[in-house]
Amino acid sequence: MKALTFKQGIHPEYNKDLTKDKPLKNAKRPEEVIIPLKQHIGAPLKALVKKGDQVDLGQKIADSDSFVCAPIHASVSGTVKEIRKVTDPGGNIVDAVVIEAAEEDKLNSGLEKHDSLDQLDSASIRKIIREAGIVGMGGAMFPTHVKVSIPDDKEVDYVILNGAECEPYLTVDHRVMVERPKSIVFGLKALMKAADAPKGIIGIEENKPEAIESMQDAVAEENNIEVQTLETKYPQGGEKMLIEAILGREVPAGGLPLDVGVVVNNTSTAAAVADAIRDGKPLYERSISITGRGINSPQNLIYRIGTNIGDLVEEAGGLKEDAAKVITGGPMMGAAQKHLNVPGVKGTSGILVLVREEVENYEPSPCINCAKCVDACPMFLMPTQLVNYAKNDMVDELEEWQVLSCIECGSCSFVCPAKIPLVHHLRLGKAQVMAKKREEN
Repeated sequence: MKALTFKQGIHPEYNKDLTKDKPLKNAKRPEEVIIPLKQHIGAPLKALVKKGDQVDLGQKIADSDSFVCAPIHASVSGTVKEIRKVTDPGGNIVDAVVIEAAEEDKLNSGLEKHDSLDQLDSASIRKIIREAGIVGMGGAMFPTHVKVSIPDDKEVDYVILNGAECEPYLTVDHRVMVERPKSIVFGLKALMKAADAPKGIIGIEENKPEAIESMQDAVAEENNIEVQTLETKYPQGGEKMLIEAILGREVPAGGLPLDVGVVVNNTSTAAAVADAIRDGKPLYERSISITGRGINSPQNLIYRIGTNIGDLVEEAGGLKEDAAKVITGGPMMGAAQKHLNVPGVKGTSGILVLVREEVENYEPSPCINCAKCVDACPMFLMPTQLVNYAKNDMVDELEEWQVLSCIECGSCSFVCPAKIPLVHHLRLGKAQVMAKKREEN
């Protein structure tokens, strides 16, 4: 069967060999966790604990009455030392609960365990997902229960699981698919039931043959779930790219996958849904790739949310002498870090360390109008034109030329021979348009 794909995109070096064959293993239990209270797209949370409180593993420590939010849970049993401001991996200053770990953990989530989906209706599944604090674990961190809460005027016929993991270096989704295929299928069936979707598809890039075989075996007896092989191309894992590649449906500009009858979730998210339903386990830990040529012992770990990324780096053998840049996430959409004193959050799927020869200092030169960025853009935008508008505060033009459709994948910057930081300017342009919309409202 021919591998499916979308139009345009790029082919960077994927560098997954560093960790793709490294099984997931539990990271050391931290003596202290710093848990940011903003780990989702949506409304801010209010702390439910205070300094001196004793908390159990899985206990809810922050929540909100807003629909678009995801509660936060303690990732260790212990004592709340303080609530203070910290910098998260995205560079944002947020409140965080600091917990000093007790000698042993006691799970106390308040979530019931369900061996089967038969006794659960769609509303019950959505409630469990919400109370477990599950968000998109591919990095976007959109609350999962919101995704599968389908408005009355919409109808979903497919839930697609994103197993593409197209970001270079990262291999955690690959390992979860190889090691926990049945959990992924259980989670997918739960998501399908929550969204009242009759069919499910798992999309996996062809550079992950082990994962494809593992997931095909897991769905062999499912008559409404299939695995689709995708071409290895970036950004194949984008929602709109996946839908175009697998179903040939085009999400309209400014629209959502729901507009074409689809919900997209990450494979690791599906596994987390299975954990919440079957084991009563909230999202207090996740898998991560510690990788790159600047790491002594690249590996895949399962770590507690709020663990210092410096401790995870040390567990992977520490930094090499020529380590020059640390990125949380992957090289295309990740965030460079000023230091390692940063807590890992629900969306932190990787810590990438580059060496000096991989980190180039350069001055951008003038645009030569080669249009490589236009050819690469998976959203069919005009990056150079949008950048000019952003530099000159031409907000109406930015909106007219659909800057908000930019998914910030970095394809344009990657192919630019002039080394212009196109994504940087596009982000500024999007911020300008959003600021105008807020003023108008």
